[in-house]
Amino acid sequence: MPWRESLGRLPGVATAREYQRGWLRTDVTAGLVLTALLIPAGMGYAEAAGLPAYAGLYATIVPLLAYAVVGPSKILVLGPDSSLAPLIAAAVLPLAAVGDPESALALAGVLAILVGAILIIAGFLRLGFVTELLSKPIRLGYLNAIALIVVVGQLPKLLGFSVDASGLLGEIAAIGTSILAGDSTPVAAAVGIGSFAVIMAFRVWLPRVPGVLVAVVGSIALSAAIGLDEEIGMVGALPKGLPLPQFGGVDWQDTLALIGPAAGIALIAFADTGVLSRTFAARRGEEVNGSTEMKAIGAANVASGLFGGFPISASGSRTPVAEQSGAHTQLAGAVGAVAVLVFVLVAPGITAYLPDATLAAVVIVAASALIDVRGMVSMWHMSRVETGLAIAAFLGVALAGVLQGILVAIGLSFVAVVARAWQPYRTELVETSGTGFHDVARHPEGHRIPGLVLVRFDAPLFFANGGIFDDYVRSVVARAQTPVAWVVIAAEPITGLDTTAVDELVDLDRYLEGRGIRLAFAEMKGPIKDRLVQFGVGDRFDATHFYPTLDAAVDDFHRRAHPREGA
Repeated sequence: MPWRESLGRLPGVATAREYQRGWLRTDVTAGLVLTALLIPAGMGYAEAAGLPAYAGLYATIVPLLAYAVVGPSKILVLGPDSSLAPLIAAAVLPLAAVGDPESALALAGVLAILVGAILIIAGFLRLGFVTELLSKPIRLGYLNAIALIVVVGQLPKLLGFSVDASGLLGEIAAIGTSILAGDSTPVAAAVGIGSFAVIMAFRVWLPRVPGVLVAVVGSIALSAAIGLDEEIGMVGALPKGLPLPQFGGVDWQDTLALIGPAAGIALIAFADTGVLSRTFAARRGEEVNGSTEMKAIGAANVASGLFGGFPISASGSRTPVAEQSGAHTQLAGAVGAVAVLVFVLVAPGITAYLPDATLAAVVIVAASALIDVRGMVSMWHMSRVETGLAIAAFLGVALAGVLQGILVAIGLSFVAVVARAWQPYRTELVETSGTGFHDVARHPEGHRIPGLVLVRFDAPLFFANGGIFDDYVRSVVARAQTPVAWVVIAAEPITGLDTTAVDELVDLDRYLEGRGIRLAFAEMKGPIKDRLVQFGVGDRFDATHFYPTLDAAVDDFHRRAHPREGA
C-alpha cells in the first residue's frame, strides 16, 4: 500500500529495520547521560528566550521524538539552543501581554509552527543552498555576538537582581549601575557563582562527570535543606500533566508579524543544524541529504509548536555528548526524551527548589562555549577582509539586533564578492623555458613573443568589470615593445558573461581591428561561447577566434606570422 511505502522511507523506520542488538545498551546509556543535560539546558534556554522554564522541557521532549522518526542524522540531538533564544525573545516578547507568560508561550508556539512550515516547504523546494549565504566569517561573528548577548542577559539572574533596559549597551550600563549600587542579592550571587564554579571545575578536572548535573542537583538539595526558596528566586514547579496545544489570544495580525522573524530563525536553525549534521555524518562515514534534513528540522519544529514548545535546532553541546557516550542511532535521543517526560510526570515539583541563579549559571557556561576568540585571531592572519565581515556581523548582531545584524553581514558579503570580481587579478603571460606560459609578475625571466600579447583575466566578465577588462587589454597593447598583431585572451578563468560585458568585448574587438590587431580566445568554456551566440555576436566571434589551448593559439600565430617556416 502507498502509505506503507511512504512510512518505510522514513529514516527512523529504515534505521529500526537495520537495528543491531549490540547497539541497544550504548544507545540507552547515551540517552540517560543526555538527560542530565537536556533538563537544565532546556529550562535555561527557555528562560533566555523570555519564556517559562518548563517550556524548554516540552521543546526538548517532542522534537526529539519527532526527529527520531523523520531525522536522517542518526545521533543529532535537537532542542532549545542559545543561538535561537535571543531571536525568539525579540520576536515574541513585544507582542505578548505584559506579565503573561502563557501569552508569550502561545506566540512562541505559533512561531515554531511557522518556522517548521518554512523549513518543510524549503526542503521540498530543495533550498538547502541558502545556508551558503552564512559564510564562515558571518557565523563566527554571529556566534560570538550571540554568546555575549546571552551572557549579559543572564548576569542579573546570576547575581540576584533585575534590570529594565533594552539593547546590549543599555543592559551592560544598567548591570554596572546595579552592581555599584549594591542591588545584588548576596545569597543568590553566592549560589550562582558557586554553581558556575562547580560546572567549570568538573569540566576542567573531571570532564567525564556532568558538572551541570552536579550543580543542579546540589543547588536543589541545598535549597530544600535550608529553605533558600524563601530567600531567592526559584524556577518553580512544573505544570502537571502533558503539554497540549495552547494558542489562545494569538490573532492573524500576530501571526503575520511573526512570519519575518520565523524566516530568519528558520535560516539560522538550519544553518546550525546543517553544519552539525554534515560534520557528525562525515565522522561516521555517512552522508546526509540537506533537503531531507531541512524537512526533518521543520517537522520537529511544528511538533514543538503544537505541544507547548518553541523553535528549536540541533545542539552543538549535547550532540557531542551523545557521540562520546556511544550513541549509534536516533534511539539515544528518544530515550533522553522519554526520560525527561518521566521527570515531568513523576517529579514536577523538584524544580520548585531550583534557583534561578543556578539556571543562569548553566546558560552562561553553555553560551560561553560559543565564544571563539582563537577563531577570530586565526581569521585575522588569513584574511583581513573576512575578519572585517566577522566584526561587522558581531557588531550588527550585538548592537542592531540578531536579524538586522545577519542581514547586514550577508549584504556586506555580497559587496565583498562583487568587489573581488570588480577588481580581479589580471596579468600578462610570458613564455618560460620548457614550462609554458605564466604570469609575468611571478616569472620576470620569461620572454614576450614579438607581435603577440597574451592576457589572463581571473574573473567572470560582467557589468562591473567589463570596462576594466577592456582598459587593461588596451594598456598592455599600448605598452608592448614591438608592434602587436595578435591579442590572445587566456579565457579559462572567465566563468560568466553578461550583456554589458559583451558590449565591452565588441568595443575592444573594434578598437583592435581598427589597428590591424586580431583578437582571439584560448580555453574558453563552452557555455561562455554559447552566450556569445545567444547575445547575437556569434558572427563577429566565430569559430576561428577560439583555440582549445594557449599552445594551439601560439602555434597558429607563428604559422600565420611565418608561413614559410610553418610550411
